[in-house]
Amino acid sequence: QLVESGGGLVQAGDSLKLSCAASGRTFSSYTMGWFRQAPGKERELVAAIIWAGGTTYYADSVKGRFTISRDNAKNTAPLQMTSLKPEDTAVYYCAAGHDLGPTAMRDPLKFNVWGQGTQVTVSS
Repeated sequence: QLVESGGGLVQAGDSLKLSCAASGRTFSSYTMGWFRQAPGKERELVAAIIWAGGTTYYADSVKGRFTISRDNAKNTAPLQMTSLKPEDTAVYYCAAGHDLGPTAMRDPLKFNVWGQGTQVTVSS
């Protein structure tokens, strides 16, 4: 089970940190990802980090602004977001996929454990 928290309403240029807490199993061998879905749009992969923590992926739209990390001992995978823009407004989901490598981690279909989502709204 994955539970997201930390969403909210912020202004453009602000920062926000989303948390993803995993429970029910050990996620140390799972690749963790953050996805988002805006109204009327498809769900997109924002960032991902492999189980060993050394390899990350970022969507072009968030590179340099978002940072994904993980703490396998605590079973958490936070997403630090800075310089937020109105176009970052969406429901953000945490997801996990077992033992996904650098190529597979870019495929949303490979993630099979999902949280319920947390709303992030960025006002201009």
